Amino acid sequence: MPEVQITIGGRSFEVACQEGEESFLQSAAALLDNEASTLVSQIGRLPEARMLLMAGLMLADKTAGLEEKLKTVQARLDDSQNQVSELKAKPAPEPTKVEVPVIPQTLLDSMAELAARSESLADEIEERAGA
Repeated sequence: MPEVQITIGGRSFEVACQEGEESFLQSAAALLDNEASTLVSQIGRLPEARMLLMAGLMLADKTAGLEEKLKTVQARLDDSQNQVSELKAKPAPEPTKVEVPVIPQTLLDSMAELAARSESLADEIEERAGA
């Protein structure tokens, strides 16, 4: 079992850890050292147990705040995922048929009038030819 030398609040400690977990221990020790160094700079020299207790409590407070924030973000994410699922479950809207006149109405009216005149002329020609 490897032993790692860590420094917290200006004091060195030898700590044993599982094989391969040295970097995690160093990271955790750095977090605790940061809090302990803040305490030492604000209050001065403290008994070792009190310094570790206070630094641990400060980290626990930060952790609790982050956990609360994580719960809020997770709830928002769950709501968003539910909304997406509801939208996906809804049937697609029926396509809307839109008719756009290709030929303007005035042109259609003019052509209808020409057709009526043509028919009238054809009727007149038939009458004269038949008479």
